[in-house]
Amino acid sequence: MPHASSAPVANRQPTRIRRLLQERLDTLARAHQVPGAQLAVHLDAVTYALHTGVADAGTGRPLTADTAVPLGSLTKPYTAAAVLLLADDGDLDLDDLAGAHIPELRRAPHLTVRHLLSHTGGLPTGPDSDDAAGLTAARYLATYCAGRDTVCAPGTGFSYSNAGYVAAGRLIEEVTGMAWRDAVRTLLLEPLGTVPAFLGEPAPGRPLAGGHSVHPVSGRVRPVRQTLAPLEAPAGGLAASALDLVALGRALTGAGPRAVLTPDAAEEMRSPVPGAAPGALADAWGSGLALFQQDARLWCGHDGNAQGTSCHLRAEPDTGTVVAFTANANNGTALWHELAGELGEITGEPVPPAARPPVRGPAGALPQGAGSYRNGTVEYLVTADAAGTLSLTVNGDTPAPLVCYPDLSCDLVDPTTGRTVPGGRFLRDPDSGAIDRLQISGRTARRTATA
Repeated sequence: MPHASSAPVANRQPTRIRRLLQERLDTLARAHQVPGAQLAVHLDAVTYALHTGVADAGTGRPLTADTAVPLGSLTKPYTAAAVLLLADDGDLDLDDLAGAHIPELRRAPHLTVRHLLSHTGGLPTGPDSDDAAGLTAARYLATYCAGRDTVCAPGTGFSYSNAGYVAAGRLIEEVTGMAWRDAVRTLLLEPLGTVPAFLGEPAPGRPLAGGHSVHPVSGRVRPVRQTLAPLEAPAGGLAASALDLVALGRALTGAGPRAVLTPDAAEEMRSPVPGAAPGALADAWGSGLALFQQDARLWCGHDGNAQGTSCHLRAEPDTGTVVAFTANANNGTALWHELAGELGEITGEPVPPAARPPVRGPAGALPQGAGSYRNGTVEYLVTADAAGTLSLTVNGDTPAPLVCYPDLSCDLVDPTTGRTVPGGRFLRDPDSGAIDRLQISGRTARRTATA
């Protein structure tokens, strides 16, 4: 189905930039053994749309520019933008107490709408999708977002939380009287020219990509089933193409052929929220957007991983440059990092693939970090050997060695591949100075015991 007139129109002329982008996308997809990928770049008022490979490795069905890929957490900016539209209309204020709109959160003192959107409410990440599948949003919030499960006081720290966006979806439903899917379709997707596609629902006329798992050693590719619980849709239930993401990105910069967000609302989403220190996820966080520093400029966007997909969006408000990437494989993030690192040479516009690498001293022992930490239903067990070297076990899985640094940050060593990835940091209690929290991939766990 063709996009509506307000969506970006791809430039398919054989320009030098387009040719180089296509060559690199094709080459890197083969090198990383990613079945299919899309890249859309909006630069100097021109949108370049590229795609490669297949939507389904089992059937060989080709991936097209219009194929919708499960976005995972890249759904969250759409949910946040819908909340900002309601705020623009005067239906709510970002500094309203969440409980003023969401009955299940009336006992959450000081928790505001802004806290939900910026992951600064201290809420746990939420249970596994299998555990959430049989719940309503109301029961989910009442069960998993009680005060005893918070990891910090609202506004005092950052902890990435799907539960916060389940709450944001519930907020939209309470204010509009519509289901989240209907509200986001009406308020955002249709004005953006995006043909709606939701996980677990048919999308007539819209091709959909499946997720894939690629084994890091053998390269074996197998299909992956999407398992998101219906109530988690506001946190991860959309599917879209790279071109669709460019339309969103242009709205977030205040540009585009049809203004969906007012300049004030877009700026609100892009503005760093105090207390939002996301660690390895980004350099800062706004009301619904991750923020990435590139030289002297602050890009906005988000990353998303559904089951067997990897999707990324970056937008820079001063130049209006937008870059969107989707891949239908679990290893698509590695492809994105390599591709984004080369975009500056091709387009003249360097793009931040991730947060800036920290500047820190030599690695060393950190025995005082050993102990048990908890975020909702997730337990992080940190153990120390005789030399004070730490290892991390999450809910009893295979231990992963930690490489620790003087600033209390740490890298994780993948026990399967041996690859070291930035991932965490320990945090001190501001009064006692003792380590009392652990942040892994943006999720903060509160210390419950000392080893």
